[in-house]
Amino acid sequence: MDTTKPTSEPTPTATALDPGDQPLSPDEEIAEIEKHLTAESDDFQARCRLGELYFSKGRLDDALVEVKKSIEMAEALRAEMNRSLAMYYSNLGTIYATKNMADEAETEFKHALDVFAHDVLALFNLGRLCADKKKYMEAKDYYERLVEITPDDPIAWYNLAGVYIELDNPQVSDYNTIDMGIQCYLRTLELEPKHLEASFKLMEIALNHKKTDLAIKVMESAVEHNPDEPLAYYNLISVYDKCKMFEQAEEARKRLKERFAKKAKESSAS
Repeated sequence: MDTTKPTSEPTPTATALDPGDQPLSPDEEIAEIEKHLTAESDDFQARCRLGELYFSKGRLDDALVEVKKSIEMAEALRAEMNRSLAMYYSNLGTIYATKNMADEAETEFKHALDVFAHDVLALFNLGRLCADKKKYMEAKDYYERLVEITPDDPIAWYNLAGVYIELDNPQVSDYNTIDMGIQCYLRTLELEPKHLEASFKLMEIALNHKKTDLAIKVMESAVEHNPDEPLAYYNLISVYDKCKMFEQAEEARKRLKERFAKKAKESSAS
């Protein structure tokens, strides 16, 4: 009886670079992969294999370089996958939110942030969901993170402003955030001068806090940037009247009448 133990022979590693029947020697495979990478430097699998071959040949410095490059490429791939995965979780959350399933939506948006902390859609929607639930501190945190990522988005600043204003209410919190809210509305208008809602809210806050100069400035700017919007004129006139600037209020009324009389004439002529 043959008691000889079977020996296990190493299986040659097949590569896409040389699909022939005869396996390449390590030196030949290194040469082939090096040649391949000069043309296809982003071939992750080839670069990983090259690192292994360098190591097996004792070329430790070369192996170190290739392994570092492989890690860098793998990290980039993982980051891209995380961004994509977070987007899908956010899309799922959006569907739940559209179906008025707020709790399920919140779970998915948070899942998105666990995967990729800078997902803009998740941050925006979590801020909105928390604000709707009057969880203003949580909403503040999400919106603050959002404006750090998208500092030129007027909608993000507008929503953060609203949260700061709510937090300034003594019945809501002990925070004094009115000035922060004002600055956020100003930033909104800096980015989007035609944003009427921001103008109206800032005007109201300014009047309530005896900042009449700010209220006047905001509404004059609103009329300048929205010359065809009657509400802008009406609010400017109201501000002038409250500040006892009756001549300016009358002038604004004349401008309003003249502008819309002209528009009515142009419409009838066309």
